[in-house]
Amino acid sequence: MKKISTRTKLIALAIVAVAVIAIIMAVPRVPALKIATTSSLYDTGLWGHLEPVFEEQYGVRLQIFYAGTGIALEYGKRGDVDAVVIHDRAREELFVAEGHGVERVPFAYNYFLIIGPEDDPAGIRGLKPEDAFRKLMEGGTQEPERIIFVSRGDDSGTHAREKAIWDAAGLTYSEVQESSWSQARDGYVEAARGMGPTLLMANEKGAYTLTDNGTFLAYEGNLDLAPIVDTGAVLLNVYSVIAVNPARHPGTDVETAGHLVAFLTSPEVQDLIASYGVADYGVSLFFPCAGAEPEE
Repeated sequence: MKKISTRTKLIALAIVAVAVIAIIMAVPRVPALKIATTSSLYDTGLWGHLEPVFEEQYGVRLQIFYAGTGIALEYGKRGDVDAVVIHDRAREELFVAEGHGVERVPFAYNYFLIIGPEDDPAGIRGLKPEDAFRKLMEGGTQEPERIIFVSRGDDSGTHAREKAIWDAAGLTYSEVQESSWSQARDGYVEAARGMGPTLLMANEKGAYTLTDNGTFLAYEGNLDLAPIVDTGAVLLNVYSVIAVNPARHPGTDVETAGHLVAFLTSPEVQDLIASYGVADYGVSLFFPCAGAEPEE
């Protein structure tokens, strides 16, 4: 049997490689829209629900970066993404005012909850959020081993809301971080994680935490924690989409980002948002608001 020379083998491999490259080059590339978004929209599964609908409708692949609101905004400020989808109104408005974003467009909302052990060792059930935080601080300082709070601690929208509630309670965030409660082995703990992992950590420690109700409902089956405080204007949680401004960040795809804004605020997608979660949890995880600012 005649042996095939090494030279012949190399030539054959080269021909195959060229053919493969030619096939790859011939396949049209699907354009990608880069989005930075808050982790709660990922943890609840809403993006996974909407993503294929958008991709089919517009023939565009979504490249989604899941992070806390602070990191998502940094992506936008660097021009690394075409749009941001987040939930911290003050920072969103500043992002637009500084020229990084085109317009802040609300499209959905839900509410924050203070959740904790069913037996509520801090005795905060039914209090106003700011009163509940003040009492958590008092009790945690006295009994840090019994009264534990797990913070997102990651500059996310939820973390920003926690800081706002501490302010409303008459306490700066620095005071909380420097307190004996925070210095205890367990007590006040910063998770530096997304909402889902923070819920699991709080559950493991038998702790209180602040969460949006959508992520809580999505994880409730894995938790022994219960809603303790669920009423108060400060608990309103609005999600907005902002196209990154190409005048400030050339090369970003404002046209397709505009399609995303139109998509999220369209009647059809607003209906999808309104019904999302009902089949699995008996209630919707989000409420639609189509470009309008919801009121408490």
